[in-house]
Amino acid sequence: MSQPINTQACDYNHVQQLQSVATGEEFCHLESDHSIFISLRPRPIHYVQKQDGKLHTALYQKGEILITPADVPLSVRWEGEENCLQIQLADEFLKTVARETIAEDCDRLTLQPTFQIRNPQLESIGSMLFAEYQKQLSGNSLCIDSLANLLAIQLLRTHTTTNPHLAVYEGGLPQHQLRQVLDYIEASLNQDIKLADLAGLIDMSQFHFSRLFKQSLGISPHRYLLQQRLEKAKQLLQNSDRLIIDIALECGFNNHSHLSKQFKQMIGLTPKAFRTTQR
Repeated sequence: MSQPINTQACDYNHVQQLQSVATGEEFCHLESDHSIFISLRPRPIHYVQKQDGKLHTALYQKGEILITPADVPLSVRWEGEENCLQIQLADEFLKTVARETIAEDCDRLTLQPTFQIRNPQLESIGSMLFAEYQKQLSGNSLCIDSLANLLAIQLLRTHTTTNPHLAVYEGGLPQHQLRQVLDYIEASLNQDIKLADLAGLIDMSQFHFSRLFKQSLGISPHRYLLQQRLEKAKQLLQNSDRLIIDIALECGFNNHSHLSKQFKQMIGLTPKAFRTTQR
C-alpha cells in the first residue's frame, strides 16, 4: 500500500508525497476534491489505471501527470517502488477561481479525466507548492495561496471540458489602492498575511490582484512581503541591541534560523555578521 509522507493541508488544498516499497494497488474516490498526481520516480514505473470507465496501462516517467476530477473513482495498480506527489484541490476553490477569472458562464465547467500527460507548468507549480509545505512555516501563507491560485488557473486553461476565456486586467493597481495594500503590509509584517486578506482590501479576486500588483511593482506580493520583512530586520539590527530571535519574530519570521536563511540569500550575510558590519 502507498504510504503518505510530508503531508500538509489548508482550507482548500492538500499536498502529500506517496511512497511504497513494493508493488501494490489503491482505490480513491474523493467527492469534493480534484487530484493531480505527479510522478517523482527517476526510473519509469508501470501503472494500470482506471477512471471514468477508461483503462490506461503504461510506464510513467518522472514528471508525467494523472488528473482525476472530483467525484470520479480512480483505481491504480503499480509494479515496483512508487514515488509520486498528490495534490488535492477543493472543487469549491476551483469554482471560486473560475467565477473570478472566466469571462463567460462557468457553472458547467468541469475538469477532464486525463492520463499520463506532460505539463511543465503544472509540474513546476506542484513542485514549488510541495516545497513550501515542506518548510512548515507559519508565515508563508501568501506564497502558498499564490501558488494554489496559479495551479487552479493552469488547470482551468488546459484541462477542462471546454476552452474558457480568462478575463485579463492590465495597467496595474490604481495608486490609492496600491498605497492601501502597502500600508496594510507594513502594519502587519509580524502576521501571517494571506492573499485573500490583500485582495479583499480592494474587493478584487486573488488572481487578478496578484497580476496587477506585479504589474505595479515588478514583483509578486509574496516577494514584496519578504523584502519588507528583511528591510525591517535590517533597521532593527542596525539601530537596536535586541536579540536576533526577537527581531525575527517581530518581522514575521518563524525563528532565528528562518531569518538567517532568508537574510543570507537576499543580502549575502547572516544577521549577526550584518550587525557587526554596521557597528
